[in-house]
Amino acid sequence: MQTVKVIGGGLAGCEASYQLAKRGFKVRLYEMKPNKFSPAHTSKDLAEIVCSNSLKSTLLSTASGALKQELKILDSLILKVAEKCAVPSGSALAVDREKFAKMVTEEVQKQPNIEIFREEITKIDINEPTIIATGPLTSQALSSEISSLLGDNGLAFYDASSPIVDAASIDLEKTFSTSRYQKGESDYINCPMDKDTYYSFVHELVNAKKVELHDFEKREIFEGCMPVEVMAARGVDTLRFGPLRPVGLIDNDGKRPFAVLQLRKENVAGDMYNLVGFQTNLIFSEQKRVFSMIPALKNAEFVKYGVMHRNTFINSPKHLNSDFSMKKYPNIFFAGQISGVEGYMESTLSGLIAGLCMARKLSKKPKIQFNNLTITGALCNYISSENVDFQPMNANFGILAPLDTTIKDKQARKEEYSKRAISEMTKIKEAYDLDN
Repeated sequence: MQTVKVIGGGLAGCEASYQLAKRGFKVRLYEMKPNKFSPAHTSKDLAEIVCSNSLKSTLLSTASGALKQELKILDSLILKVAEKCAVPSGSALAVDREKFAKMVTEEVQKQPNIEIFREEITKIDINEPTIIATGPLTSQALSSEISSLLGDNGLAFYDASSPIVDAASIDLEKTFSTSRYQKGESDYINCPMDKDTYYSFVHELVNAKKVELHDFEKREIFEGCMPVEVMAARGVDTLRFGPLRPVGLIDNDGKRPFAVLQLRKENVAGDMYNLVGFQTNLIFSEQKRVFSMIPALKNAEFVKYGVMHRNTFINSPKHLNSDFSMKKYPNIFFAGQISGVEGYMESTLSGLIAGLCMARKLSKKPKIQFNNLTITGALCNYISSENVDFQPMNANFGILAPLDTTIKDKQARKEEYSKRAISEMTKIKEAYDLDN
C-alpha cells in the first residue's frame, strides 16, 4: 500500500487526506500546530476557521451553491461535517467554528489509513508523493523551500487584486474605447465620469465600510500597493491623478472626461474585465454599492470582488496542471489557497481534487477530464491556464462555459448554470467511477 505525505491540516489538507485514505492509501498528515502557530491561528484542532464562519450561500442561483452540490456528489468530508455543525444563517451555510474544527479532527483521526504528525515540514522530497496544502500563512521556512522548487517569482506573499466584472453586464453605451493619446489599438474599456458623479463616488468610497486587517498583514500589504479608498482619502482629486486620470483620453464626443475608470481584459476570451488600479479593502457589499455608481457599471455583475490580505500563493498557471500537480515535479501536488483558489469551499474542492487525482495517478487510472460546464472544472482550468496577471479565483458563473440558450432573467440564468453543472458532475462521477 503506497503512502502519500500531506502537509497542512486545514480544510484542503484534511479533505485530500480523506479522499486518499478512503481509496486505500496510507496518509501521513503533517500539521505544525500546536508546536508552532501562524499569526492567525490559536486552536490545536485541524481545519481551524480563522475568519468568517460563513461558507457562503446554498442557493442554486449562486455559484457557491452549485459548488456545494458538486462537492456533495464527490463525497466531500468537509462539507458533510459543515452541514452537521451548521448554525442558523438564512440561505447561507455557516458553522459553529469550534464544533466544526473538533469534528473534522475527530473524523480524520478515526480514519485507519491516516496518521497525524504534529510537526513542521521544511523540506520537500520531489520523489515522494506529496500534497502541499499549507494555506495562505505558510511558514517562512517552508515558503523558502517552495520558492526554491518554483524558481524566481513563483510565489506571492499577499493578494492584492481589483474586482472583476462580467463583460456582458457592462453598459457599453456609457463607455468608449480609444487608447490613451490615440496610440495603437485600445486594450481597455474606458468608463467616464462627469464632475458630480466623480465627487459623489469619492465621498462614498472614502466613507464605505472596510475589512479589518490583522496587524501582521498591514505593513506588508501597504508596502506593496495602496488601496483605492486610502488613495482617495488623501484628497478629493487624488484619483484623478492616479487610476482615474483622464489625461490623453478622448471620448466619443471628442472631449476629455472629468475622470475615467479603465477596464482591462482578465482572460483571453474577453468575457471578464478587471477594474484597473482598484485594489481595495472594502467589504464585498460596499464594493458592489460604490463601484456601481460608475455609470457604465450601474448593472455590473461582479465575478470576483477585490481583496487585499496576507496570502501565500503560487503562480499556478506557470507551475500547475489542471489536476493540481506540478508540471516540473509530477509527484508534488498543491491544494488550498496556496494553489490559487480563494474561499473555504474552493479550498476544500482543491484538496478533494488533489487527493482524488493523486490516488488515480498512483493507481495508474485515467486522468479525469473536468470541463468548464462544472464549477470544479472551471476552477481547475482557471488555475492552470495562461494568465500573465494571475490572481486567486473563487467560484463564480463567469468562469463557466456559456449556456447554449439565452436566458434573459438573471435568476433563471444562474439556476440553469447550476443545474447544468450538477448534471455534468453526475455524469463525470459515473463515467470515471469516482466512488472508488
